[in-house]
Amino acid sequence: MTPRARLLKYGAGPVSDALGKGGAMDHEMRPWSLNSRMAGPAFTVQVHTADILMVSKALAECPAGHVLVIDGHGERNTALWGGLTTLSALRKGLAGIVIDGAIRDLADIRKSRLPVFARAVVANAGGAEYAGKLQVPVACGGQAINPGDWLVGDDDGVVVIPAARLDEVLDKAGRICEAEKRIAKAIRDGVEVATLLRVDEILDRKAKEIFVPQLRVEGK
Repeated sequence: MTPRARLLKYGAGPVSDALGKGGAMDHEMRPWSLNSRMAGPAFTVQVHTADILMVSKALAECPAGHVLVIDGHGERNTALWGGLTTLSALRKGLAGIVIDGAIRDLADIRKSRLPVFARAVVANAGGAEYAGKLQVPVACGGQAINPGDWLVGDDDGVVVIPAARLDEVLDKAGRICEAEKRIAKAIRDGVEVATLLRVDEILDRKAKEIFVPQLRVEGK
């Protein structure tokens, strides 16, 4: 199974768990299209605030199977993406779009199978005056992203996987998903979640601890 297929199977939550409960973009980075399931390596572009000149250049050069990541500096009042660019990206076979900024033409994007994540929707379109940068480290949704890092997205949001940690994260996320299947079976069989999480055992241990705001000493 390819890394993309495995990430699509696992989803954002288990991948975040595999990263030590981290890697997730800001909660405002939400999916807007018909299909939110996304996975692929990042192709990055950094644009001038409220300017779309480099977006079409990035769209032209982004390879199929990649996620186009647009660092729009979090600007919510100017759209950097719309229905026509969505149509083009879908035709080119991109894996998804992630925009630290806004989109428009929501009615068209809602019908598309291309995963599109962004902070906001607004009618204003960006200008086309300033050069940006392709395939450089960017910030998007509160996460640092380098070209070639992997992204996985679904209804829970977007998680960033550093390229050097991909194999490690795939292995951990797979084991987490298997453990969750066993837990789900136990719940269906009537076992309490508190029992599975050993809550009483944890509370008993904490009751024996001496707690001072600046110091914690475990009782013997």
